[in-house]
Amino acid sequence: MKQKPVNLNEALESFSDTWSPRIVTKINDYDVRVAHVEGEHVWHVHEETDEFFLVLKGDFDIAIREGSVEKVVHMSEGDVYVVQRGIFHKPSSSGASILMFEPTGTNSTGDYHEGSLPENVESTTGRPLA
Repeated sequence: MKQKPVNLNEALESFSDTWSPRIVTKINDYDVRVAHVEGEHVWHVHEETDEFFLVLKGDFDIAIREGSVEKVVHMSEGDVYVVQRGIFHKPSSSGASILMFEPTGTNSTGDYHEGSLPENVESTTGRPLA
């Protein structure tokens, strides 16, 4: 299979909805996904996988809950962070674009999430890039 390069700027310009990741490519059994993010996501957990985040543009926060202790990881353009498997987390942003590495089939709202999904959050295993 012959693959062409994917320009991340063009990929991000091809859609505008938030919290709805697009799969830009695959590596082994992992998806490389990009997403626009704004507002709050939902508290969720991935029991079997870590989750890698790279901030491409803007600022991005991840609230982390371990037991009864909560902390917020603040990220800016160019920052990377990995949420370890089994850790409850809740992303939020005033507006950013991010890149994620996740095993193919990983749900964006985790194996379990708390409460109802906000209107702007899609529960998906990633959508193909248009």
